[in-house]
Amino acid sequence: MNSLFLSCGTSVNPFVQKPPHAYPWRPFLCSNRQEPKNPIGNPSSRARRTNFIKPIKEQQPLHHIPPPTTTTTSTNIMKNRVYEEKTGHWEQMRVLCGLGYCVQGFRGFPWLVLNFHMSHNLHMPPSTLQLVQNLGNLPMVAKPLYGVLSDAVNIGGVGHRIPYILIGVVLQILAWAPLTFIPVAHEALPGLIACVLLSNVGASITEVANDALVAEYGHKHKLTALQSYAFMASAAGGLLGNLLGGYFLQKTQRSNNLFLVFSSLLCAQVLVTLTTREQSLGLSDPSRKERRGSSSLLEIIKGQYGNLTRAVREEKVSRPLTWVVASIGLVPIFSGSIFCYQTQFLNLDPSVIGLSKVTGQLMLLSVTFLYERFWRSIPTRKLVCMVQALYAFSLLLDFILVKQINVKLGIPNKVFVLCFSGLAETIAQFKLLPFFVLFARLAPQGCEGSLTSFLASALCFSSIFSGVLGVGLASLLGITSGDYSMLPIGIVIQSIAALIPLRWIHQLPLSPPVNETEASGRKSVRTRRNWRKVKRMVVGSIYTPKQERESKAR
Repeated sequence: MNSLFLSCGTSVNPFVQKPPHAYPWRPFLCSNRQEPKNPIGNPSSRARRTNFIKPIKEQQPLHHIPPPTTTTTSTNIMKNRVYEEKTGHWEQMRVLCGLGYCVQGFRGFPWLVLNFHMSHNLHMPPSTLQLVQNLGNLPMVAKPLYGVLSDAVNIGGVGHRIPYILIGVVLQILAWAPLTFIPVAHEALPGLIACVLLSNVGASITEVANDALVAEYGHKHKLTALQSYAFMASAAGGLLGNLLGGYFLQKTQRSNNLFLVFSSLLCAQVLVTLTTREQSLGLSDPSRKERRGSSSLLEIIKGQYGNLTRAVREEKVSRPLTWVVASIGLVPIFSGSIFCYQTQFLNLDPSVIGLSKVTGQLMLLSVTFLYERFWRSIPTRKLVCMVQALYAFSLLLDFILVKQINVKLGIPNKVFVLCFSGLAETIAQFKLLPFFVLFARLAPQGCEGSLTSFLASALCFSSIFSGVLGVGLASLLGITSGDYSMLPIGIVIQSIAALIPLRWIHQLPLSPPVNETEASGRKSVRTRRNWRKVKRMVVGSIYTPKQERESKAR
């Protein structure tokens, strides 16, 4: 009986309900409470796990639980500071670089005015006009000297780039302003040539400093698209300059007053340059200061010249450099003859000439954008080969104009010049963009200004040689201001000469080189992706048995 009583007392009666929390420990009933599906995101499952570990009497209400505090670590603070510094650097660099290259492209405005002044007011023949255009570019050949000085000499401890930009802009103001106020400067040929030479000295110094600044900033901050941005800013400036030049030449008779417009724009560039410091762009280099303090100026220049010589002697630099210089120098240019034929023989308005250059700059801006978005992945050799072949065939558009084939097809001369006259020049300018990107990546650290200036100097020398070759060929063929009958033959020779460099297209690399910083960045991206894959595989292998057990329990 006692055993029966005990057995009945110890047995569990299903009809008797015990009050809640009768046991100090909540019983373990199923595996779903032991291994919840989402213990982090489900608050109820989090509470069950807590009850399983601690007694109920020791629990506290939810309002006693302190809210999670968000603490900012030192790593996040440093990341935010670096991001803010890079953002500030880019804002200042965008203004300085954009304005500098826009003014550089806007130089087409005073040159368009100067060409009409020499052709209509001074009545220069085509050969003399083209000689003034090409010989005025002689200061551009000295760009390697400016580049070496920019890399080696820190002016006043202010910087290696911005002071040179300021010097070049001031020299341009001193060159273009006298053409407005001093009659001898724009009426006599020697004074005109002196102003043109001084203007190109300042422009060459500014271009060298701008190119070196873009190459150094892009190399340090891993911005490979900065050259395309500078190219687009230059194209936009050329578009605006030629548009305004053609408009003002049609509205006013005194072309010398238009040089004051460009001088005012140069003054605005001076103000922007004065408000920018190289230290604020993150380009201060302590090693340069140490070298400058421990060595003399002559030793620094000699060392920089040695670095430039070693960089140019490398095959990866010398081969594409030789090819691009030869592709420009072997093609004779008839720019003076074509200009005089359009203005004197066809009697086209200055606005039509200016708008034709505007059309060319619009096309240059468009193809630069397309290159940045879609064509950058095309191999360098293949892209340059297509552009060179297209340039050779585009030169024949002048043949169509001179032979008046467009008139026979029902296309007026104004419309043809407006749409197709600047196409060959646009393609020739765009061909240089892949080379600037290539040499910006190949430039060693501390030698950006020297190498980019050497490239610009070589290109300028080849263009001068091409212009002089064109003058000699025009004189040999007997092309004068009154006789353009042999001009079509010269254009055909020009087009055939443009196809010759394709014979040595194998000198160009198949694809542009990759910097070590870019390679490490790509490698780190691949490493993070691989770790994510491994993490997903491991986590999946852990949680798959849980899901199987839950499905079986259900």
